[in-house]
Amino acid sequence: MRKLFVVVFACLLLLAIISPSVSIADSSRDYKVLGADKKRVAIINSKGEIEWEVPNPDAREIHDIQALPNGNVLFQTGYTTVVEVSRDKQIVWKHESKPKAGYDGKVEIHSYQRLKNGLTLIAESGNSRLIEVDKQDKIVKEIPLTVVKPNAHRDTRMVRKLDNGNYLVCQEGEGKVREYDGKGKIVWEYALDLNGRPRSPGHGVEGHGVEVFGAIRLKNGNTMIAGGNNNRVFEVSRDGKIVWSVDQKELPGITFAWMTTLQQLPNGNLIIGNTHAGPENPQLIEVTRDKKVVWEFKDFNNFGNNLVAAQVLGIKGKVIR
Repeated sequence: MRKLFVVVFACLLLLAIISPSVSIADSSRDYKVLGADKKRVAIINSKGEIEWEVPNPDAREIHDIQALPNGNVLFQTGYTTVVEVSRDKQIVWKHESKPKAGYDGKVEIHSYQRLKNGLTLIAESGNSRLIEVDKQDKIVKEIPLTVVKPNAHRDTRMVRKLDNGNYLVCQEGEGKVREYDGKGKIVWEYALDLNGRPRSPGHGVEGHGVEVFGAIRLKNGNTMIAGGNNNRVFEVSRDGKIVWSVDQKELPGITFAWMTTLQQLPNGNLIIGNTHAGPENPQLIEVTRDKKVVWEFKDFNNFGNNLVAAQVLGIKGKVIR
């Protein structure tokens, strides 16, 4: 009997270690997670089950992803290629970036967005520009970016077109979030600082710097910033003052590493991506304005420690992302 108990206990322990963990503090939430990691793009339901997936073996890094209103998914298959894939797993649109005229270096894509008018916004690091392309993959608009330290891998991270027609651009290598108008003029910027800590190398919880990843413009005109290896998420006003923040070890039992994706829900809650933080920490966290964790996603079976590109689905109302 004792042997049987030991065997059963060992099996349960092993199951707990290898099984996906989706922790939901509020059972009324029935979220699904669209994400890209472990050479796949997949949708995981609230039970930890794969509802849809496509292999993605050639993508070394995916830094953005978007579920489209028609049910299709926009994602990368490599550093230079973005595709739209239908639910029956067919490529229905494709864009490949190449060096622009007068430039013969590397080009990398780290962010893209399907716009309301049907065009697709693409950030081209190396080419130091944003482009908008149509359904025939023709460039219909080009916005030059200011890049002081050119680097095809670090020029840009998350980029979003704003309701006012401007562009909110995270420039990792510059450590700045900038707003550009349609002609490439900087109309607002915020430079990250080290928040009173020394710079330290690494992608995990030990790394610290100003390599910013994500930003969204809120309804009140402020900007919410996912600081990348700054290990924090914070809201800044138009005059550059921090009016709200959540720091690396401020949430009980959770440590931040590389802060990536952002979604503000209609109720004001924030879903944030916590990448490279290791299996001890959730990859996605929903936190209230008073810094209470109400939902978290931790699945190191279907996804892993490099779940940078993620979007939580099943949220009612308009989400700022």
